Amino acid sequence: MSALASQASQRESAAQARARAQRLKLLKNIGIAALIVLTLAIMLFPFYWMILTSLRSQVDNVSRVPVWFFTPTWENYQNVIARNNFLEFTWNSFVIAALSTGFGLVLGLPAAYSIARFKQEGLALAILVARLTPYITYLVPWYLAFRSLGLIDTYVALTLTHLIVGMPLIVWIMISFFENVPQDLEEAAFVDGATRIGAFMRVILPLSMPGIVAASILAFIFSWNQFLFSLVLSGPNTRPVPVAVFNFISYGQIDFGGLGAAAVLITLPVIILTLIIQRWIVTGLTMGAVKG
Repeated sequence: MSALASQASQRESAAQARARAQRLKLLKNIGIAALIVLTLAIMLFPFYWMILTSLRSQVDNVSRVPVWFFTPTWENYQNVIARNNFLEFTWNSFVIAALSTGFGLVLGLPAAYSIARFKQEGLALAILVARLTPYITYLVPWYLAFRSLGLIDTYVALTLTHLIVGMPLIVWIMISFFENVPQDLEEAAFVDGATRIGAFMRVILPLSMPGIVAASILAFIFSWNQFLFSLVLSGPNTRPVPVAVFNFISYGQIDFGGLGAAAVLITLPVIILTLIIQRWIVTGLTMGAVKG
C-alpha cells in the first residue's frame, strides 16, 4: 500500500509540476503578447493620429480637448493636391531618390566588392565616418560650391547630396554579401577567360541580387525622407515633398489638417513599397548577416 501511495504521490507531484510549467508558459506568452501589443501601439499611434488629423477640420484640430468623434472631411487632401502642386513635389522626390539610388549602386557596389575582396579596412572606415558624420557638416560647403557653380535648385545638386545618405548604406549592406560569395566561383570564371569586371558582372552581382534589392530600397527610402539638404538646396523647380510640407506652416497659423494630409501622402508610397517588397528586404538583410 505504501508503494502505491508513493507512486500516486509522485504522479500527483509530476502533474502539479506540469501544471505549473504550463501556467508559467501561458504567463510568459501573455507577457510577450502584451509587450508586442504595447510596442505596436506606441509605434502605430502617431500614424493613427496623423490620419485623424488629416480628416478633421481646422476647428477640431486646434481644439483644446482632443476630438475623437467627428465627421471626416476630404478638404485637406483636396487642398494639398490641387492648391499646392503636391503631385509635382512628389515627382521631384521620385526623380531625386531614383537618381541618387542609381548612382549609389553604380559607385557603391564596386566599392563594397573591393572592400570585401581586398580587405580595404581604411576605405570601409572612411565610408562609415562619412555616413555617421552629421549632415549639417556638409551643408555649408555643399551650398557654397553649388552656388558658385549655379547648381542651386537643380536635380544635380540634390542627387549628389543625397548620395551621402544612400551610397554608404549600400556599401555597408553589400560588403557582407560579397564576402559570402565563394572565391572559387570567381576563379572558375577567370579560368574560362573572364576578366575581374566580367566575373563581377556575371557571377557576383547575380548571386547578390537579394542584397542589392534590399540596399536599393533602403537607399531610396532614406533619400525620399531626406529633408535638410532638400530644404537648403532645392527651389521652386525641384522642391521635394518633405520641404513642400512647409507650405502649411505660416507665421501666424499652422494648417494641421494640411500637414496631416501631406504627411499621409508622403508616407503612403513608402509604406506600399515596403509592404510589396518586404520579403526582399528581410531576405536581403538576413542573408547578409550570415557568414559562411
